[in-house]
Amino acid sequence: MALTEWYADYGLSSRTTARRAQLELAREDDRIFSVENDLGLPAVPFDKEFPDRYLQVGIAEADQIGIAAGMAVRGKIPFVNTFAVFGTMRACEQLRLDVCYNGAPVKVVGYYTGLSGGYAGPSHQCVEDIALTTAMPGMTVLSPADAYETYLAVRAAAAHPGPVYLRASRGPTPAVYGAYRSPVEFRIGEAVVLRDNGDTGEATADVSILATGCQIVPMALEAAELLADNGIRARVVNVHTLKPLDRAAILAEARRSRLLVTYEDHNRVGGLGSLVAATVLGAHPVPVLSFGVPDQYCAQTAEYDEMLVRYGLGPAQVTTAVLRWLSQH
Repeated sequence: MALTEWYADYGLSSRTTARRAQLELAREDDRIFSVENDLGLPAVPFDKEFPDRYLQVGIAEADQIGIAAGMAVRGKIPFVNTFAVFGTMRACEQLRLDVCYNGAPVKVVGYYTGLSGGYAGPSHQCVEDIALTTAMPGMTVLSPADAYETYLAVRAAAAHPGPVYLRASRGPTPAVYGAYRSPVEFRIGEAVVLRDNGDTGEATADVSILATGCQIVPMALEAAELLADNGIRARVVNVHTLKPLDRAAILAEARRSRLLVTYEDHNRVGGLGSLVAATVLGAHPVPVLSFGVPDQYCAQTAEYDEMLVRYGLGPAQVTTAVLRWLSQH
């Protein structure tokens, strides 16, 4: 299927494509289960097609994770579909002990990551999940760049032998693959260079932008174009796997660039910025400028795009800050 046809059929929502991938996997493998907490998605009727492999546990996330862990250690491959904030924090102990401690191959898909909860406010926004899940031994953490990559990431998660946490957004987000680059095979732990230095063909760069997440990676590409308009050679790397982190790719960018920029919809503390800084510190020190949600709970709510701008994450805001840094150093 051509990518344009794929988008026309599947849409631009990572939430929908994550569900579609699970349904297709269930048709291929009878070990695939969907464990829900009062969500479901009528447009992707897993419960109608596989009622015996669909468990609706209600608003009881701790039970949801515990049930999935029990299924996983008995040879099943359960996908836990839940809001990111509840699956990682309300059920943190179960995720840590029942899943990670036992190495149970539970696949948690967390929706409404970052500020994508919008008007729902801090109770539903989730800016701490990367910090929590990457600190859990044995956990693999994925953060795809768009709907297409989310689809591939779900399939990769199913094939992975251990626990996986996958970040997904809420509504439609811009396409990266097809718009900026042809599809590539999704490999856990291997970052993808989406933009080198435009048409210069140069191996070096002024700035390397390391970005993660459905809304953020497209904005990183936009910021790189704005930087190029100002004569700045900018590269963009899609860090779709936060654990295991692609250290080789990050250090390669550190060696070729004057400045590393990290860009994420997550607290500046404990997210991609912290992971990248820790990586380069002991191997190839280079300045790291981190863009993420300030270390605070949002005092006001709005639509997702407006929230990102309100907290300094718009492409123009990132471009201005990078240009200021470059002019001062």
